[in-house]
Amino acid sequence: MSLLGLDVGTTGCKAIVFDLEGNVLSSAYREYPLLHPQSGWAELDANQVWTKIEESIQEVASQVKADPIKALSISTQGEAFAPVDRAGRPLANTAISFDIRGEEFTRWWDFKLGSKKIMEITGMPLHSMFSINRIMWLKKYHPDIYRRTWKFLCYEDFVIQRLGLPPTIDYSLAARTMAFDIVKKRWSGKILSLARVDESLLPEVVPSGTEVGKIPSKMCARLLLPSGVSVVTGGHDQPCGALGAGVKKEELAMEATGTVDCIATVFKQPHLDQKMLENNFACYPHTVSKFYISLAFNFTGGCLLRWFRDTLGGEEKKEAEKKGENVYSILIDKATEDPSPLYLLPHFTTTGTPYMDPNSAGAIMGLTLNTSKGDLIKAILEGVAFEMKHNLVLLEEAGIPVRELRAIGGGAKSEKWLQLKADIYNKPLVSLKVSEAACLGAAILAGVGVEEYSSIQEAVETVVKKKESFSPQKEKAKIYEEKFAIYKDIYPTLRELNHQIRDLSAHRV
Repeated sequence: MSLLGLDVGTTGCKAIVFDLEGNVLSSAYREYPLLHPQSGWAELDANQVWTKIEESIQEVASQVKADPIKALSISTQGEAFAPVDRAGRPLANTAISFDIRGEEFTRWWDFKLGSKKIMEITGMPLHSMFSINRIMWLKKYHPDIYRRTWKFLCYEDFVIQRLGLPPTIDYSLAARTMAFDIVKKRWSGKILSLARVDESLLPEVVPSGTEVGKIPSKMCARLLLPSGVSVVTGGHDQPCGALGAGVKKEELAMEATGTVDCIATVFKQPHLDQKMLENNFACYPHTVSKFYISLAFNFTGGCLLRWFRDTLGGEEKKEAEKKGENVYSILIDKATEDPSPLYLLPHFTTTGTPYMDPNSAGAIMGLTLNTSKGDLIKAILEGVAFEMKHNLVLLEEAGIPVRELRAIGGGAKSEKWLQLKADIYNKPLVSLKVSEAACLGAAILAGVGVEEYSSIQEAVETVVKKKESFSPQKEKAKIYEEKFAIYKDIYPTLRELNHQIRDLSAHRV
């Protein structure tokens, strides 16, 4: 008997099958392209995403016939939604988190309700990224599509609907729409009334770990699954990842390095105060019942290495192909051992917390004719970590202390990068035997939903296993504190200049 955890991300999807002890039996990954039809727009083709999900499920299902899959659950990116007709066909592409559409409605919401009240209801800091703003944008600029829409579906409920079951969303992902009441645990009548969006256009909301139903036999056959596979609600990818990392109590945090870099902290009582609002820290239901979660994140996380790979890493790509190795491992190995003489501001897309500035831009400072490729790679690794250290400091100021971080995601496979982060954060990091914790978290929820585990507690104790601990090195930590003091001044110093550059570029397009 086995469990399938799906993770539908920004640039690709993973399917991993686990046995009941948390061992990986089979895994598959497929990439899909981000589409940029206009400056500032970032989209996915939902049909293409579903095709890749199908391929991933088919691949893993075909390899575990001896341990048939009993249930699956889904971890997914937040905010992105697809307007679908009654047949479940997408009527438009999916605008993802750092797409700029919807910005005009943040001013409207601030006037109509105010950011403080929005935070108190939805747990979300007012920002254009959240789904309700994109729905309002679609209604205003594409009323024909809006009129034809049967449901607005985020990727969890979209996948569930494609599997042949009623579209259903969990609390954690529903919260990312900025239309969900996080205390009453239901769609917010106040928000939907002001937005003039009928609740019937949204899916049913239930807790994470709720069994929705069994996949119809025809779809099971198409996906090479055994008959009778149950579908269980999962969650937003970061809470799923936190669960898969065993982060189910206070003072523990998940540190995820994927396309987006994210730190997730958990607590029992909702934090909805001014400090959270000022720093754009959301507060919403965890995939673990009776807990809340907050995220500190930067949209330009591990994708910076992908940018380097595609722009400057031709030599390393060839080396990886020749050796049959992971290109990112080769890149990280080429980073200089000592702290880089460069400073890199990792705002190559819109920023995350605390600034949430869609008009910032990346910067590389300290370049000379002596700068090496290794210096630049090291600056990328440091810049991503410095951005997250800044967030950790602000979380602690908001009354959410972090004593230990659990590392997950692609970046957690690099011991060199984990040690660097421990030095920069000046906190211990722990790697896990399963670094793809979002899939593991989804599998845990699947197992709880079909009662293979009696509780979340039992499941975590059974399947989440530590691998290695990385403690900060005192001398390196001291050097990085000095570098961090300079790093903190880069964004405020460049902010206006970067805005001018962005404005000029927009006028020329």
